[in-house]
Amino acid sequence: METIQEVAERLGLAPQFLVPYGHQMAKVELEAREAAPGRPGKLVLVSAITPAGGGEGKTTVSIGLAQGLAKLGMSVALALREPSLGPTFGMKGGATGGGKSTLVPAQEINLHFTGDMHAVTSANNLLAALLDNHIHHNKTPRVDPRRVFWRRVLDMNDRSLRHIVIGLGGVLQGVPRETGFDITSASEIMATLCLAEDQNDLRQRLGRIVLAETFDGEPFTAADLDAVGALMALLKDALKPNLVQTCEGVPTFVHGGPFANIAHGCNSVIATKMAMAYADWTVTEAGFGFALGAEKFFDIKCRAAGLDTAAVVLVATVESLKRHGGVKPGSEPKPNPQAVFDGLDNLRKHIESIQHFGEPPVVAVNRFAGDTDEEIAVIESACAQLGVPCAVAAVHSEGGAGGVELAKAVVSHAEQVSVPFKPLYEPHHPFTVKLERIAVAMYGAGKVTFTPQAKKDLEQIERFGYGDLPLCVAKTPRSLSGDPHLAGRPRSFELLVSRVLLSAGAGYLVPLIGDILRMPGFPADPQAARIDLTEGGRVVGLMAGETE
Repeated sequence: METIQEVAERLGLAPQFLVPYGHQMAKVELEAREAAPGRPGKLVLVSAITPAGGGEGKTTVSIGLAQGLAKLGMSVALALREPSLGPTFGMKGGATGGGKSTLVPAQEINLHFTGDMHAVTSANNLLAALLDNHIHHNKTPRVDPRRVFWRRVLDMNDRSLRHIVIGLGGVLQGVPRETGFDITSASEIMATLCLAEDQNDLRQRLGRIVLAETFDGEPFTAADLDAVGALMALLKDALKPNLVQTCEGVPTFVHGGPFANIAHGCNSVIATKMAMAYADWTVTEAGFGFALGAEKFFDIKCRAAGLDTAAVVLVATVESLKRHGGVKPGSEPKPNPQAVFDGLDNLRKHIESIQHFGEPPVVAVNRFAGDTDEEIAVIESACAQLGVPCAVAAVHSEGGAGGVELAKAVVSHAEQVSVPFKPLYEPHHPFTVKLERIAVAMYGAGKVTFTPQAKKDLEQIERFGYGDLPLCVAKTPRSLSGDPHLAGRPRSFELLVSRVLLSAGAGYLVPLIGDILRMPGFPADPQAARIDLTEGGRVVGLMAGETE
């Protein structure tokens, strides 16, 4: 493993812009982007079909693709999200890739890293504490404790904190009210940090965060609370992107960690643009399936930041296609080309979804040890019939060497196709039109309905003057529909909106679909039970399926 100074030097980053955290990690000063030698390079987005089990391996494929590009002699960098402790100790384990396509130092990145998650958690909870203090002291403008929207957060899965009552114990303990916790990755502070262009933009966005409603029916913001300065102080280092490397030495900016099913699922704008400023090719990812993370990548991140892609990679696995073809999750894996064939409708739907943005994709088959040539051939044949490039990525077992064919396909594709993406909707479109376009084009829904509470939420949001914001749909990642048990390609189903939340700082509205939760819980057998520290000081068990 190279030192972080050596990684930065190869990237062209001057030493004065590096703030080392040990030997293998560093923060990068924001001024480094303006000092970059050339114009922005090409951006490659990696997304996936609807996942099964632990996911499709987007991060592993992203890393393997970048390493493959490096083996072709390309100047390349990665821009990825930070792991959350919730999934790390929960079902998925760490989020630094796998096998021979990993980020290093994986142990530090998956745990406390450079403290960004702590900073976001602290900033969020400072706002909550100041707001409750404002209510306790009955300060003006007077906030209605029954109309408080802001919740506390924790970077851990903890279902017991979803719904709580605070302020009990008498008049000195605050004003009793119902509230709850979300996971840090669902915090509006996290989304705001990730969408900010620079320090001034972050300051403006933080001030716009709507915390509650006053007794006069007006929105009460972080600026009204005089909290923005303190938030900026807490986030001053978290705003700077983190630089690490892959196990083959490819420079990687890891910064920001919003979930794609309950937030917008993309790493920070600052890190993406930093990577593009120093590399000819930047590989990034959008969480979960294309219908969730990648739709938000285009309609929220790209539109807000003026970004566009040179290529879109759609990751598929034999395992997931079998599930979409009727094989039950958890059943004993065995060769089943027919089930792969039966599951192709999900792949076809995601290809259609990408094409809605005018972005023809490259399909990457993330190959695992148990996959057979016959099963892989089913996917390749389907892609050939659709006229879509397809490459097998054996990046888990072979690293960059296993990503070379995918890298060649991406470069060839990017050189042949160069058209700006087309957004699904325009800012002036009404909320219902925006949501219907997402629901029909991305999910295949036939109808969108609203609960009475969702209608009240939307009426309040429009009364506050925020009805023209883009949408960040929160729904299950396990299905194109709102039902996590409905695999394949469901058609003409009803999409039920249970709530609509305002994220004015991030700059979007959040329709909650069905019973989606913003604070996950641990599974019956959490990954935490397999994590340990050896006598030599090495953490083991962070990655799901990891063996000594």
